[in-house]
Amino acid sequence: MKFLEKIVDKLEPNFEKGGKYEKWYPLFDGFATFLFTPKHTTKKGVHIRDAVDLKRTMNTVITAMIPCLLFGIWNTGYQHYSALGLTEEFGFLDQVFFGALKVLPVVIVSYVVGLGVEFGFCIAKGHPIEEGFLVSGMLIPLIVPADTPLWMVAVATIFSVVFVKEVFGGTGMNILNPALTARAFLFFAYPKQLSGDKAWVNTELPEGYSYAENGKYVLNEIGQRVGEVDAIAGATQLSRFKASVDVMKNTKDELGEAVGAAAQSFEAGVVKLSEKFDLWEAFVGIVPGSIGETSVIAILIGAGLLLHTGVGSLKIMLSGIFGAVFMTIIFNTAGVNPYMTVGPLEHLFAGGFMFGLVFMATDPVSAAQTEVGKVIYGFFIGLFCIMIRVFNPAYPEGMMLAILFMNVMAPLIDHYVIQGNIKQRLNRLKLNTANH
Repeated sequence: MKFLEKIVDKLEPNFEKGGKYEKWYPLFDGFATFLFTPKHTTKKGVHIRDAVDLKRTMNTVITAMIPCLLFGIWNTGYQHYSALGLTEEFGFLDQVFFGALKVLPVVIVSYVVGLGVEFGFCIAKGHPIEEGFLVSGMLIPLIVPADTPLWMVAVATIFSVVFVKEVFGGTGMNILNPALTARAFLFFAYPKQLSGDKAWVNTELPEGYSYAENGKYVLNEIGQRVGEVDAIAGATQLSRFKASVDVMKNTKDELGEAVGAAAQSFEAGVVKLSEKFDLWEAFVGIVPGSIGETSVIAILIGAGLLLHTGVGSLKIMLSGIFGAVFMTIIFNTAGVNPYMTVGPLEHLFAGGFMFGLVFMATDPVSAAQTEVGKVIYGFFIGLFCIMIRVFNPAYPEGMMLAILFMNVMAPLIDHYVIQGNIKQRLNRLKLNTANH
């Protein structure tokens, strides 16, 4: 690394004030400080001696997401070949290779486009590169389907950087989580491409293979039947929850409005739901879904690193889980439809709940800042997520909207917490004064 550092030091004068490439200093500084600890020193105010700066913090978060990325690469390939019934013909390495071909371009486009926009703003405004997109550039690919068109990823990334960060003043000034806002932009602008079973699993046949009997079976190069197509391929756990509600509704329409018929309908929905959800599969992550959101195990590994390094907030994570469990128990008690009978673990393991709670709800910029505020903030994220899932089964996720809503509410929460502390201290002061 000393050799590389000498090269950087030799090039630096060309980018400093008066140098040949002065205009491009933010670009050079961004790469130099990414590789080595910045040489900048504090000129005034409080001096804090610490080896950890913003870039190192961001790198810690990226490192925590690597298990989710690696698992997502394999799971993308596994879901593809599993849907076609070809897991015996195409093993682990084939699955990883297919997943890498689908996932890595999404990651590359996210970083190239996002950092390109960031560098453009830095050069135009003449300030050093901001590190915030290092994390957003990885989060965006992990919360979208692997088959999302690359141009959509690029458009959503540009929207996120320009309208969520730069408009508000750059890194540290954004109100909403940039990655989630990019996901929301895609969801509302292109709902057809980001919803439905086809969005999550690629069913394009390998070269030389073909479908038979109206797509029920797969034939190899010599016409032998080698795979049976999965009828529910691409159905995420949350979309299976929704299917159970639809079963209940359709059965009720057929049987009429009688109490006995409604009871049969309810039971049919519950049975349908229980048949289609496997807790172990959801925990491990071998289910369809966004690239990095499916494996709770991989997410927990990342959460452990964030908590160990002090980057993540334990209060937000635990209160979010408690809020979700609290709301789930209330719905379980009511039990009006099959979706209300879904247990706490099913909700926690399904969809993007755990990923959103660990990597996006804990965003130090858009989350609550006070310690009490973090507990309130996390609790309502979990509560609203479950509420949205149950009350709006047409959109069976909920975590994205819950976090974005609480991002907006976070400053208000902190305001009242601070005002409460001030009032409490004033009352204590008055009491002490009266006693003396």
